[in-house]
Amino acid sequence: MLQKTIPANLAPDDHSAHHHPESHSVFGFWLYLMTDCIIFAALFAVFAVMSHQFAGGATAKDLFEINGVAIETAILLLSSITFGFGMLGAQSGNKHALMFWLAVTFLLGLAFIGLEIREFSSLVADGNGPDRSAFLSSFFTLVGTHGLHVSLGLIWMAVLACQVLLKGELSETTLRRLTCLSLFWHFLDVVWICVFTFVYLASVA
Repeated sequence: MLQKTIPANLAPDDHSAHHHPESHSVFGFWLYLMTDCIIFAALFAVFAVMSHQFAGGATAKDLFEINGVAIETAILLLSSITFGFGMLGAQSGNKHALMFWLAVTFLLGLAFIGLEIREFSSLVADGNGPDRSAFLSSFFTLVGTHGLHVSLGLIWMAVLACQVLLKGELSETTLRRLTCLSLFWHFLDVVWICVFTFVYLASVA
């Protein structure tokens, strides 16, 4: 299906002169995202069970700064919008627009990770590390797993940007890879909305 929507100004793949079956990489990536959904669902379930196991330590109301987390949320949601602009540039064959918006998205993602590391460091420095209670163990595991996914997404983004720069033109294969990364990035936004709602807001309510 992707090949039918490729603009004429995109560069063809090296073997485009020969007939070959349509790639199923996007469908396969959807299957991967389903397995990631299962992982995060399990982590959310564990947090739900452990969310009141404080072991006599600090509670969520004592630890969480909603204003700071709201800023993190806004940054990640904004990065999803800028990635969408980048995909629009890619689909129209505009490499310069794609690279600009990928750079903006990368910086926003980096800012998100920086704020998350600062939050974790502050908690650990105050003696509220993952070994302090079951609540904190489940919190660090869930939020840390999401942060790891964002970090991997940033690496993936940087690799694709380098490929676009080296090749000079956008090919069908590159567009498919960008589409998969776009799915991954928007998926992480959805997961973070769940984290913000059920981990942070619900815990301090």
